[in-house]
Amino acid sequence: MTTSPSPSPIDASAASGPASQTLSRGIRVLEQLADARRALTIDEIAARLSVHRSVAYRLIRTLEAHGLVERDAAGRLVLGARLAALAAGVARDLHAEALPELTAAANDLGMTCFLVVLDHEECVTLASVEPRHAVAAVAQRPGTRHPVTVGAPGKAILTQVPAGAWPPDAGTGLAGEVHEAAVRGWAESQNEVIPSLHAVAVPLVLRGRAPAALAAVYLPTGTEAASVAERLARSATAIRDALGG
Repeated sequence: MTTSPSPSPIDASAASGPASQTLSRGIRVLEQLADARRALTIDEIAARLSVHRSVAYRLIRTLEAHGLVERDAAGRLVLGARLAALAAGVARDLHAEALPELTAAANDLGMTCFLVVLDHEECVTLASVEPRHAVAAVAQRPGTRHPVTVGAPGKAILTQVPAGAWPPDAGTGLAGEVHEAAVRGWAESQNEVIPSLHAVAVPLVLRGRAPAALAAVYLPTGTEAASVAERLARSATAIRDALGG
């Protein structure tokens, strides 16, 4: 397996040390709203965070004041528009090069294509594009995260990480799957992250950056995974060349 030159691919120690409980809870509110994929009430937020309603209310009021949380017509909570402005500043050059390639690949394949990066022990979607004329496309929202030990994007990312740095809960069969992905240059999965969905991913190795991958997700249709991987690989090469990787 190849090893990425990026610093500390999976480093749980980065989260150690003193932390602000209030800040952590505020971030968890944003994560819950992102993961829910629907508006939530204050009571639902409080239950998900296991805090009193008054605590949840204070957190939400602060997030509202910064434009990170908004209310819909029924008074339920959704992510605020300010988050989009903050997200646009994350890896700005990577976004700029990846979006045209994701758009082209999504339209060529008729599948949702997305860019993921490694964040500690999770894959985080940085950008996602749905095909222009698809009758039914799978949504993959930016900010979506899942353990790096499951799914095609995670396996593609782990081909860039030394096995000794993998999460301690990595399954015994994962090493074989990652090795196979490294040998052939792409990974695939089905029913691992979202039931009934197939995913294919290729590594995106960028000098001095966290391990990343380009992926496509779709309903099983008999499409050859290798052909999907070949198209994604062309986009990965174009992004790497543009960024001097």
